[in-house]
Amino acid sequence: MQRKCPECGDKIIGRADKKFCSDSCRNAHNNRLNQDHSKLLRNTNNRLRKNYRILQRLNPKKTTKCPKAKLIERGFDFNLFTSIYTTKAGATYYFVYDQGYLPLEGDFYALVKKDG
Repeated sequence: MQRKCPECGDKIIGRADKKFCSDSCRNAHNNRLNQDHSKLLRNTNNRLRKNYRILQRLNPKKTTKCPKAKLIERGFDFNLFTSIYTTKAGATYYFVYDQGYLPLEGDFYALVKKDG
């Protein structure tokens, strides 16, 4: 039985476990599978990346304190985060991947970075 490339349909020559006829077909196939199909998904991911970059730049060490105005000035969206962590003491941290923030009194935020 002759194997065919799932991308272009050409004959596959080579190893028994080879799935594509060329690197360009493999790349084209995987790029199509991994593209964001929905505008909402793409826009949300872009906004999450922006939030992540803002937190990363304002928190070069593992912890720092930052005024809310500085986050807003840079375009931070407080409605977008990837997870929430509540401590035993009841403090609620909001995370964008491994970068997090904790609301403090007086319109300040504690910026933190998760280990690991």
